[in-house]
Amino acid sequence: MEQKQPQLHRGLEERHISLMSLGAAIGVGLFLGSASAIEMAGPAILLGYAVSGAIMFFIMRALGEMAVEHPVAGSFSRYAYQYLGPLAGYLTGWNYWFLWVVTCIAEITAVGIYMQFWFPDTPRWVWALAALVLMTFINFLAVKAYGEFEFWFALIKIVTIVAMIIIGLGMILFGIGNGGVATGIHNLWKHGGFFPHGISGVLMSLQMVMFAYLGIEMIGVTAGEVKNPQKSLTKAINSVFWRILIFYVGALFVIMSIYPWNEIGEKGSPFVLTFEKIGIHAAAGIINFVVLTAALSSCNSGIFSTSRMLFNLAEQQEAPSAFGRLTKRGIPGSALIATALVMLVGVYLNYVSEKVFQWVTSIATFGAIWTWAVILLSQLKFRKQLSAEQVKRLTFKLPLYPYSSYVSLAFLIGVAALMAYFPDTRIALIIGPAWLLLLTAVYFAKGMHRRQHGQAEKKQAG
Repeated sequence: MEQKQPQLHRGLEERHISLMSLGAAIGVGLFLGSASAIEMAGPAILLGYAVSGAIMFFIMRALGEMAVEHPVAGSFSRYAYQYLGPLAGYLTGWNYWFLWVVTCIAEITAVGIYMQFWFPDTPRWVWALAALVLMTFINFLAVKAYGEFEFWFALIKIVTIVAMIIIGLGMILFGIGNGGVATGIHNLWKHGGFFPHGISGVLMSLQMVMFAYLGIEMIGVTAGEVKNPQKSLTKAINSVFWRILIFYVGALFVIMSIYPWNEIGEKGSPFVLTFEKIGIHAAAGIINFVVLTAALSSCNSGIFSTSRMLFNLAEQQEAPSAFGRLTKRGIPGSALIATALVMLVGVYLNYVSEKVFQWVTSIATFGAIWTWAVILLSQLKFRKQLSAEQVKRLTFKLPLYPYSSYVSLAFLIGVAALMAYFPDTRIALIIGPAWLLLLTAVYFAKGMHRRQHGQAEKKQAG
């Protein structure tokens, strides 16, 4: 009797995937990184987040249209393979894997920095290593246990942001924590106007704003392990966009109304400043704990995502076959261990030279734009292959198709052009394409193109 092969378990509930995507997108960028975005654009940063959020909504709906019809592990890598060709699928899978490896290295390194707040004499690498081991262990548990951990990690961040928005609105409208004197929202235009650095300030901040949204596409990666893909993915995609928009735009609206925007960059985290202004003197400790869970949460999601992408690449014979093996619990164990080992090298590199590490992390921004563009291009090709009757039967359509797809693509190209224009982000446009060229060279050197061509000929002959 033939033994049944283990398969990826559909153990993720709707609440897990909604919070997973939020957990990945609401990382340390919102709690600490928003200060530099505010510095560049002033209060007009709200416009940057709102417009970018609308673009992300279209990208997510494009992904959702395909994921609901074909819920598979690997998601957009598999769709790129199917609709744009084997090379596109291969590049997208490996690019997304590396993107999250780099992001996770940044997050576990951040854990080391945050833990020094309480344990200043302990070396950072000890905490970074402990975080990596813990997150890898959590990912080795059943997928439902992983989803449960991620649910609570993300919930801590969300509760903190909601509390700050509610208390902040109390201060703006009723003067709570400000001696009964309502602060109002005049700080949004009082210090140099709503656009203190003009439109160029908003354009400069767009790269950072779009990077903040990196992670919400992870809903697509979970498609192979969701219990009820049609119901869960549909609801999660629609709700996550609104939630992230409320958390980013809502939180920054409150912060910049209470605190003059031009003082935020000089005095640290906007969240710490706002809680202190309200009168919570333990703000630094509270926010340090929240940012710690934010880093762990983002890394947790990243390890999950990268291991699934590596598993998918192995299934398509574009990565060593060992990465396609599953444990008895349906976890891609070899892919998980390989990812964790690469992150270990990354932590070491980070301590050897911070500058090299900064160059490598710039790939994450370029990789995000590549991933989102591939989602849109795959959806365009997917829709063109359908008959009028099949289009009618689609249960989760992209609104305003095809205009929304073309506008979103143009926006992504615009952000990439801005990255090339501004010196601080130009390095991403050098390293990103170089990484893709290296992957392409490996693809042809290993003869993957011949194998794919042979498979296509067999299909036609069949």
